[in-house]
Amino acid sequence: MKPELENIPLVKNEEKKRFEIELNSHFAFIDYKETSQQISLIHTEAEPELAGTGAAAGVVEKSLIYIEESGKKLLPFCPYVFAFIKKNPEWKRIVDQRFEGYDKL
Repeated sequence: MKPELENIPLVKNEEKKRFEIELNSHFAFIDYKETSQQISLIHTEAEPELAGTGAAAGVVEKSLIYIEESGKKLLPFCPYVFAFIKKNPEWKRIVDQRFEGYDKL
C-alpha cells in the first residue's frame, strides 16, 4: 500500500454494503455481502479522479485486513481482488478453502 494511503480510514458503509476509503473527496470502494462466517467481495471500483493513486489496491488491502481481524473467511468473487491475492499470496490465508477458485490462487 502506498504510504500516503496508510492513514486513510476504511469505512464499512453498511447502508451501501461497501467498504470504502475517501481520498481528496473521491471514493474507492468494494461491494460486499456478509454472512456470520464469510465476507464476499463482489466488485471493486475507484472514481476516475483516483486513477494512478493506488486507491483501488489500498481499499482492497484495508478490506483484507478488516476481514482477517473479524475472524471471517473471504470469498474473492471480484476479479480485481482475486488478482490482488494472486500477486500477494500471503493473503490466501484468509480465503475460504471451499471457494471455487481457491486452487487457482
